[in-house]
Amino acid sequence: MTDAVEYDVVVLGGGPAGENVADRTRAAGLSTALVESELVGGECSYWACVPSKALLRPVLARADARRVPGLAGAVEGPLDTAAVLAHRDYWTGNWKDDGQIDWLDSIGADVYRGHGRLYGVRKVAVTSPEGEHHVLSARHAVVVATGTRAMIPDVPGMAEAGPWTSREATSAQAAPGRLLIVGGSVVAAEMATAWQGLGSQVTVLVRGSGLLPRMEPFAGELVADALREAGAVVRTGVAVEAVVRDGSTGPVTVVLEGGELLEGDELLVATGRAPRTEDIGLDTVGLSAGQWIGVDDSCRVPGHDWLYAVGDVNHRALLTHQGKYQARIAGAAIAARAAGDPLDTGPWGAHVATADTRAVPQVVFTDPEAAAVGLGLAEAERAGHWVRAVDYDLSKVSGAGLYADGYRGRARMVVDLDRGILLGATFVGPGAAELLHAATIAVAGEVPLERLWHAVPAFPTISEIWLRLLETYRG
Repeated sequence: MTDAVEYDVVVLGGGPAGENVADRTRAAGLSTALVESELVGGECSYWACVPSKALLRPVLARADARRVPGLAGAVEGPLDTAAVLAHRDYWTGNWKDDGQIDWLDSIGADVYRGHGRLYGVRKVAVTSPEGEHHVLSARHAVVVATGTRAMIPDVPGMAEAGPWTSREATSAQAAPGRLLIVGGSVVAAEMATAWQGLGSQVTVLVRGSGLLPRMEPFAGELVADALREAGAVVRTGVAVEAVVRDGSTGPVTVVLEGGELLEGDELLVATGRAPRTEDIGLDTVGLSAGQWIGVDDSCRVPGHDWLYAVGDVNHRALLTHQGKYQARIAGAAIAARAAGDPLDTGPWGAHVATADTRAVPQVVFTDPEAAAVGLGLAEAERAGHWVRAVDYDLSKVSGAGLYADGYRGRARMVVDLDRGILLGATFVGPGAAELLHAATIAVAGEVPLERLWHAVPAFPTISEIWLRLLETYRG
């Protein structure tokens, strides 16, 4: 190993969370190094959020257009799949991170390419692709932001079959003729929507009772109905017992419980994520390799006053925007502690990631879109809140009817009856994603429903759903 290079902060992992930590610590005047073994910009930029939305946008736009009188006939026929894939490639920078590197250079952060591992207290050892070795020493903090990887279930033959994970599903260079998808997650629902729309025959196999199990049940039901109408097959309550494939190419056969056989050209496994912590040196500081890293509300690891973990790796909220939020909180906490300033640790304080437990927003970019923030009804009841769910048919709002003929959707708000505020809200329907931030503000701001009554929605917009929900609540 070479002599240690000293920085105020060393960030292990260059995805969105790691980049945002670097941004905040550099803004505070702290010297910062960032270590990344793959592409700076991480999973979201190249294999998840960005490419998946580039694939989905044409599919959703066509679906919306087909519901508009005077336009429906102009959008019949298949999408130009090659053009869609080329647009996806543009948005991923053709899987090159030059732009991200330029941005880090512009804020004065140093980038080390290679595999980084904790090397004891306040140190990170880096091995470059060329075999060079560096030791980076941190005066104030090391931040782990290594993210997650897709899990492959321990099903006979599945790993050997070379299945797609989210990475292959978002970076594929052609639409498979027949795509089998195992799982009912966001990845499963979005990729079923994308590839069915781009010409594949999609079959979704869900072990549980429906899609999108972390959302209100009606969200998964509406998405499944739309997938079936688009020509996909969605089967629930089915278990995969084995997978058979001659090598990693050619047709793949899935063996279901009971012996039924299904054949496809590709198999996408979308059954969960695991932390990328198996080989980052956690054992050198008394933590367990391969495990999620527990943190407090400032994203600091208990018992290690110099170690932080942000993003998916801490398992608080596995969403890019929440990882970036945590990075802003952690960056502020690191800067305050480095300066010897007191921390603001009350709920919603500057150094506390309160939103991770109170107001996490998520959009599923399917047809229809599903958007939710805060607690669902069952979650709120399990947490011991006295709540009431208020539901409304989105299609009865004038703005929705004008948006699309045959509009189908549903909205729910979960009201804390003790405090008269929202604990959560869910919207499902075409264009519903853009309803979400208003709900996020209401939940995070703990805005009393009596005050929301005075927030008048413009007519005729889909946002008039807020008035209808509040009218239903007030009776």
